[in-house]
Amino acid sequence: MILKEIQHIFHKELDAIFGEDEVASFFDILLEQYLDIRRIDLILNPNLTITKSEEQPLFEALSRLKMEEPIQYIIGETEFYGLKLKVNENTLIPRPETEELVDFIIKSVASSISLQAQPRSNNPLTVLDIGTGSGCIAIALAKNIPDAKVYAMEVSENALKLARENAESNGVEVTFIHQDILTARHAELFLASQKFGLIVSNPPYVRHLEKVEIKNNVLNYEPHLALFVEDNTPLVFYRAIAQFAVENLTENGQLFFEINQYLGEEMIRLLEGFGFQEIELRKDLFGNDRMLKATKKSIE
Repeated sequence: MILKEIQHIFHKELDAIFGEDEVASFFDILLEQYLDIRRIDLILNPNLTITKSEEQPLFEALSRLKMEEPIQYIIGETEFYGLKLKVNENTLIPRPETEELVDFIIKSVASSISLQAQPRSNNPLTVLDIGTGSGCIAIALAKNIPDAKVYAMEVSENALKLARENAESNGVEVTFIHQDILTARHAELFLASQKFGLIVSNPPYVRHLEKVEIKNNVLNYEPHLALFVEDNTPLVFYRAIAQFAVENLTENGQLFFEINQYLGEEMIRLLEGFGFQEIELRKDLFGNDRMLKATKKSIE
C-alpha cells in the first residue's frame, strides 16, 4: 500500500479528535518508530509503498489513537530533557513543565557550586526524588549534575521496575527505594540516617474537582495514583514531604516541588509553617505557578 494513502486515512480518522498538525506529528513518529522512515523520505518519494506486514503496526496504532491512547504508550517511550525513557501505563508521561523543574534545579545547583570555596567532588551532592515514577527527574539530575549521588523513592513496584530500566539504559546510577512517603515506614529505612543536600518531588496534586480540565488521553490512560488527591486534602503529599525534608535535609539544603497551579500561595504558607526560607515560586512557560524552591535554614 502507498504510504501517502495510509497517511490520508490517519487524517480522515483522527483530525477531528487531535487536529491536523498533531495527527501529522503522530504519523511521523510512527513511521520512524516502526519503519525507520523519516518525514523527508516520504516528501522526496510520495509513491513510497510498504508491505502488508509493515502496514500492520501502523493500523494497530491508528486503532489505539482513535481511543485517545497516548502516543507515548503506543510506542513505549518518550523523550525527556534530552533522554530517551520507557513509559507505560504504570507511569505518568513526563511533561514539559517537569523538564522546566529539572532545568531550574540544574541551574540552581550550578550556581551554588560556582559560589563554593571547594569543588563539589570533595562533598558530592546527595539528591532524593520522591515519587519518581518513570525515573525522569532522578535520571536527568544524575546525568547532568556532576558527581551527584541520587536516590529515588516510589510506592509502585511496577513503576520502579521501569525506572530501573531507564536508569540503566541511560547509563546512570540511581539508588531506588520502594516506599510510601505517606506512611511511617519510611523512617525505618536507612534514609532515617541519610542527609540530603537536595530533595525534589512532583507528587500527585490534581484535585478531583479539576478532572473536568483533564483531557481523555490523560484521564483514561495515565495512572490515577500518580495524578489525583482528595479535594479536601490537596497538599497531603507536600505536607508529608516537607516534614521529611525538615528532618532529612542538610543545613542550607534545598527543597524543590512541582505544584498545582492553583495552590501556589497555599504552598508558600505550608513551607513557611515548616520553617523553610528563601521560598521562590516560579511560573512555567504557560504562565502558571508551577515550581517552588525553598531552603532549610537553622533557627537562630
